[in-house]
Amino acid sequence: MKVTIKDIAQICGVSLGTVDRALNNRKGISEKTRKKVLQVAKEMNYRPDYTARSLVIGKTLTIGVVLFDLYNRSFAQLLNAIELKARELGYFVYITLTDKNPENERQCIEYLVNRKVDGIILFSVNKRKSFDAYLKKFHVPILTIFNYISDEWEYVGIQERQAMKDATKYIISKDYQRFIYLCPPLAYSGRSNIYTQEERLAGFLEGLNEANVSHPPIIIKESEYIDVLHTYSFNEDRKTAIVCSCDLYALEVMNFLKEKGYEIPRDVGVMGFDDIDMLKYVTPRLTTVKYPIVEIGCKAVESLINKIDSGDFLPTPLLDYEIIKGESI
Repeated sequence: MKVTIKDIAQICGVSLGTVDRALNNRKGISEKTRKKVLQVAKEMNYRPDYTARSLVIGKTLTIGVVLFDLYNRSFAQLLNAIELKARELGYFVYITLTDKNPENERQCIEYLVNRKVDGIILFSVNKRKSFDAYLKKFHVPILTIFNYISDEWEYVGIQERQAMKDATKYIISKDYQRFIYLCPPLAYSGRSNIYTQEERLAGFLEGLNEANVSHPPIIIKESEYIDVLHTYSFNEDRKTAIVCSCDLYALEVMNFLKEKGYEIPRDVGVMGFDDIDMLKYVTPRLTTVKYPIVEIGCKAVESLINKIDSGDFLPTPLLDYEIIKGESI
């Protein structure tokens, strides 16, 4: 037999409202009464009916998250921050993964909407006005991270272009003459939303241009980028820096260079972007851009839940980044 709050109220000799306040840790009752209600609920093996509760309060107290995958350590850190902050604010999280497939992304969004989530945090591979119209039809608060879609949607992130420009100027100050930029996602330019990657490339090129670097950079977009690097020699007079659009690529490059017998940074420098937590185990310490991944996750949740609860997103300016000056450059 299912135990209800009415059963608990009768045994404790209190009102339904008092039981509700005790079970949901709300103010308005004495500590003695709260303990009594919780003890009776425990003894009776009470389980809340979330479906009924959502009908009463008009919310399911859940939010959805749409990400690419969890292979990138940054995404794992992000998801952990989102889940912890949501739970702190009384919400649970549905996680969906798209594998960077636009159609999968639409299916994930519809899955979340059908499960009545109160809001969605979206890392999108879709864009264009048709996608704006698609999202609007659901009438669900949506906040975007990383890949900007349009002004129609709340956005939490950093100044991607300026961050890479600053990183590039730092590399130039170390007297590098030849530059290789490695970013396989650029192969999807024009076919998918790769806003962060396009902005980082633009910042890299602007940094070179403003420093009057005359020799054109080499840009590698191939997924088999290690095979491409095999075709280059790094023992030339012009000192080479390999700039990677994320730390995972940089770690692969460092491993390749070490296997080939090159010394970092004497023979070739390497820079990443993200500052993933596993870098503390890497030697030499990778020079990178510290992406405020945990702060982005927390700010996204706080802003979205404020929209759900109070009707407005929180003002969230673009967050700060930092150049981590390791020994790889």
